Parts: sequence; structure tokens; C-alpha cells
Amino acid sequence: MFVDQVKVYVKGGDGGNGMVAFRREKYVPKGGPAGGDGGKGADVIFEVEEGLRTLMDFRYQRHFKANRGEHGMSKSQHGKNAQAMVVKVPPGTVVKDDATQEIIADLTEHGQRAIIAKGGRGGRGNIRFATPANPAPELSENGEPGQERDVVLELKLLADVGLVGFPSVGKSTLLSVVSAAKPKIAEYHFTTLSPNLGMVETEDNRSFVMADLPGLIEGAHSGVGLGHQFLRHIERTRVIVHVVDMSGMEGRDPYEDYMTINEELRQYNLRLTERPQVVVANKMDMPDAEEHLEAFKEKLPEDVQVFPISAVTRQGLRDLLFTVANLVETTPEFPIHEEEDLSTHRVLYKHEKEVASFQITRESDGSFVVSGEKVEKLFKMTDFSRDESVRRFSRQLRTMGIDEALRERGATDGDIVKLLDYEFEFID
Repeated sequence: MFVDQVKVYVKGGDGGNGMVAFRREKYVPKGGPAGGDGGKGADVIFEVEEGLRTLMDFRYQRHFKANRGEHGMSKSQHGKNAQAMVVKVPPGTVVKDDATQEIIADLTEHGQRAIIAKGGRGGRGNIRFATPANPAPELSENGEPGQERDVVLELKLLADVGLVGFPSVGKSTLLSVVSAAKPKIAEYHFTTLSPNLGMVETEDNRSFVMADLPGLIEGAHSGVGLGHQFLRHIERTRVIVHVVDMSGMEGRDPYEDYMTINEELRQYNLRLTERPQVVVANKMDMPDAEEHLEAFKEKLPEDVQVFPISAVTRQGLRDLLFTVANLVETTPEFPIHEEEDLSTHRVLYKHEKEVASFQITRESDGSFVVSGEKVEKLFKMTDFSRDESVRRFSRQLRTMGIDEALRERGATDGDIVKLLDYEFEFID
């Protein structure tokens, strides 16, 4: 089975907790704090593995949770950092954030790596909180939570040449005779249910990778047929070979087929029209094919070159392959997404509305709910088993303005305030 799009959950490892400890050594008259920091949590890293061809493995494992860092220890010993979690992906994988649709990574070369979810930093031990005013603090931090997100993995085949055209125009047959690929060939539509790759070698020892993409039909760009599922694979190809059936056996007009497919490519991605396109008139061994070819050529612009071939009898294949090989050599690669021009250093200033560090809502039972990324992170990094840590957390809330905001919303002494799964009592 060919799997080319999958959604997975990734989470970086949490940082290790800092420790509260003190030195009590026999010949050291003045001890002091000696609690070490926690180790950093592991990152989730995606790495390209050349041997992989599909995203099949992700059908069975959709959760990737990295290990947390080691906790801090006594005698000022820091916890060990966790080893990164490396997940192998096939070349041609594009990783997108599911929530924002932002492209996180475009992984194409063997060994290329990208950090998809960062691990949290380790919490600080009590040696970090010692001050002249408080030389022996009973205060430490829990580790920072690791980054978590849902990501969509899309596989876009790394083929130099893509075969496009209506179903049953002979794309699979053409690929099978010019390469060692063995795609399924039969006399019905949508025989090809997944893209097939083949290595093509010309007589002058030049080679390129050709992909036979499943048949497109009208409306493919909006999801009709199998088109939308596989149009993404055309995005990486340098040259498009447009196969048109000249036999007329399907009862369709070759010129209308040609125009329909080009319109689908344009509707899906306007940049596909920039690629050089080779028009192949296939099934020339059939009766009436010559007449259909003449009528087809009359409607085309003069600069469009048509290669009459028969994939079955191998007629005309030599010239076609030489032309395609020349185009592959002279056509640059097309980036999947617009990359920034690194040659010019520009700074773009955008006016972005400042995101509030917390929100306060009220539930039907009269309790107040405090939420927000910053306040939730502070809460998770607080060790509530120690009074000094609790007092520090209270000071942090006051500094953020949460106390004042709760009063403005009508909070009075004894009201319940909720944060994540916990409840507190508001004391004025």
C-alpha cells in the first residue's frame, strides 16, 4: 500500500525537575544549598532515510513522545540531558503544523534532519536561588514541559519527470517499456491507484526518474476522482510529460482532454504552468490515430511540439526520451515553497496584536477559570510541595496582574479559581 499523507502527534520530552538539597559535610562548617538542575528533555527529530519510499510506518505508530531529562541530584549534581528521539522519514517529506498549516520542514536529502518538537529545559535546583538575603532557599523548579503539536506529513515524490493524462491513455504502459518498473496495466480506468517510479536510461547513457501518476479527470484539483490525492506529486517534478490518447476509442476529443488536464494543473498550483511540458500522442498504432493527430495539431499553438508514439510497438520512443533528458538537464529544480532570498538581508517589521499572557473566564457555578500558555507553564514548573515555591508562584501571578484582573471581574474572598485541573481559593 502506498501511503503519502498522515497526521501524527509529537511531543518533546519534559525537562527534569530541579532539586532542593543542602551540604552536610563533616569538616565543612558552613553548608548551604546543593540541589542540582534537571536535565534537558529530548527533542523529536525527523531524519531522512533513503531506503524508505512511503509513510506506511506512520499508519501503525502515530504518537511520538520523547523521554524527559533526568532530575537534579544532591551535591550540586545536574541531571543528564535526554537523548534525542530520531524518527526516520522518506526523502520528499514535507512536515506541516496541523493547527497553523505552516511548513516546519521540507526534507529531501539523505541524512537531512529537522527538529519538529523541542524538549523542555531542566528545572533549576536550589543552588540557583541562593541570594545574600536568602542564602539557604528551600525552592526549586520543575522541568519545563516539552513542545507538543499535531503535524501532517506529506510525501511528494522525488521524480524528475511526471506522466500526466486522463485514465487509460497509456501512462503505465509507457513507463513499463522505458524503465524496469512493473506497474499494473489493465483495460479499465484507474488501474493505477498509487504513483509508480521508474529509472529511465537513454541510449547515450543519461538517466532520470519518471513517475507514473494516477489518472486525472475534470475537477481533480477540488478532489474529484483520485486527482487531488496525487496532484501533490507533480509539484516536485521538473518536466511534465502529458500523454494524450489518439485512438479515439474512449469517444473523447484529444484536444479537449489536453486542455482539461492543463486547466486542472493550473487550478491546483499556478506554478505548475512554469514547468516545461512535453506532449505525447500515444496509441499511434491504432486505426484513425493519424487523422486524430492532424486535427489535434491544427488546434494547438505552433510552438507546442508533439511526439507521436506507440508505447506498445515502441515507435517514436527514442526521440521522446532524448528530448525529455535534455529538458531535465536544463531545467532547474522548483522549490516546494518560496524560500527566503538569503543573499539580501532584510528585516520585515509586522504589526502583530500582542497576545494576552492569560485569559479569565467564568463558569456557570460562579468559579473563575484562568488560562493561557505562560501562566500554565509557570504552574507546571512550580513544586507545590514546598511553601517557598508556592509563595513564589503567588508573586508571579501578582506580577502578571492576575490578582488585579480577578478583582475587576468580581472575585471576592473565598471564590474558587481554577487553573488546568486544579482549584484554588481566592484570598483578598
